[in-house]
Amino acid sequence: MSAASASHSPASAEDKGSILKQPRAVWAVAFACVISFMGLGLVDPILTSIAADLHATAGDVSLLFTSYLVVTAVAMLITGWVSSRIGVKWTLVAGLAIIVVFSAVGGLMNSVGGIVAARAVWGLGNALFIATSLATIVTLTQGSLKQAILLYESALGIGIGLGPIVGGQLGEHIGWRGPFFGVAVLMAIGLVATLIFLPQTPKPETKTSVADPIRALRHPGLLVVSVAALFYNFGFFTLMAVAPYPLQLGSTHFDAADTGWVFFGWGLALAFTSIWGANWLDRAVGTFGAIVIAMLGFAACLAAMGVFAPDNADPTGTGRPWGIVVCVIVAGFFLGINNTVLTTLVMGAAPVPRPVASAAYSFVRFFGGAVGAYVAGKVAEHTFQGAFWLGTGIVLVALLLLVVFRRFVVTTSAPTHGSVEEAEGVLVGDAD
Repeated sequence: MSAASASHSPASAEDKGSILKQPRAVWAVAFACVISFMGLGLVDPILTSIAADLHATAGDVSLLFTSYLVVTAVAMLITGWVSSRIGVKWTLVAGLAIIVVFSAVGGLMNSVGGIVAARAVWGLGNALFIATSLATIVTLTQGSLKQAILLYESALGIGIGLGPIVGGQLGEHIGWRGPFFGVAVLMAIGLVATLIFLPQTPKPETKTSVADPIRALRHPGLLVVSVAALFYNFGFFTLMAVAPYPLQLGSTHFDAADTGWVFFGWGLALAFTSIWGANWLDRAVGTFGAIVIAMLGFAACLAAMGVFAPDNADPTGTGRPWGIVVCVIVAGFFLGINNTVLTTLVMGAAPVPRPVASAAYSFVRFFGGAVGAYVAGKVAEHTFQGAFWLGTGIVLVALLLLVVFRRFVVTTSAPTHGSVEEAEGVLVGDAD
């Protein structure tokens, strides 16, 4: 069935119920999701503050993303193994506890290396949490699978939007350590709520192997989507790791709080299209058409940022910061579309259980973010323009891969509702 035909299928009766009428357990996990995804953009407004205070370069500070993402990627391979043995609830609790401890540890460090190490362990907690949070929401949500995914995407978008503004405000008024402690406190609240409201879930009858996600990549469709997502995430984290520098350096006078507001706008744009824009565009032009539009739009934003960025050698900062501001926010619209559509696409990319396909996909794509943040950070030490244009090229490579190998990718939309068996299968541990 084509994307277009799938998109125009009638909605299930469950879709007509209110998405807001959910058990407290769903809201507890959703709240923790918001805080977890805040950690993604938390450090953006304080990158230059950390670099200045700890005498580090852009490449050094980019390791805050790289260590976090590398560990998250590798840990995706073990999340199913863990949750199938100790159960979903205790996997969530373990992930949240690790985030609480090591976000606080990051705020206590006096060197970039120390913060990078704390962020690495934070990545382990992040993997354990995000790999099971969607599964939990899908299982416990009263309504359709489509509504459950929408609720999860809403939490993701809100978290990504709030992260920069919280990081910017705390960074400006307390210092760069403030955001780390702030996340520790908020995540501790999420941990307590999860312990109180989330019921104990039975362990799956079938235990997941660590090798299952790797074996799943033998399916061409899943491999194509995963590798394309790897290149796409290179561009995504190029924006996150590099954009704060041309805004805050030179004579532009953007402080941490200002940068936080810029990325807050970016997060709102991302949340808007994640929740509403992606579904509308999917219905209008089909899944593949939505991906093409989103990737071309994002690549255009990165290329324009290269034009607006100042020359590193120019101490007066003669770039056009407001052009970068506009590009960052507009890029959020395209990123929201692409994130949602790729997540939907990967669910039917291989004839394997949804948790296994998702773990394999996340394992590959997070490496793209890890490499992208580090490489873009190193290039940005010499040329901001070059870093943005490199990201542009890599995103176009992602699109080219999908176009060339399109025949392997099944572009069906996510089902509007799932069976009991499907819900139980997702419970092992799905990821965004």
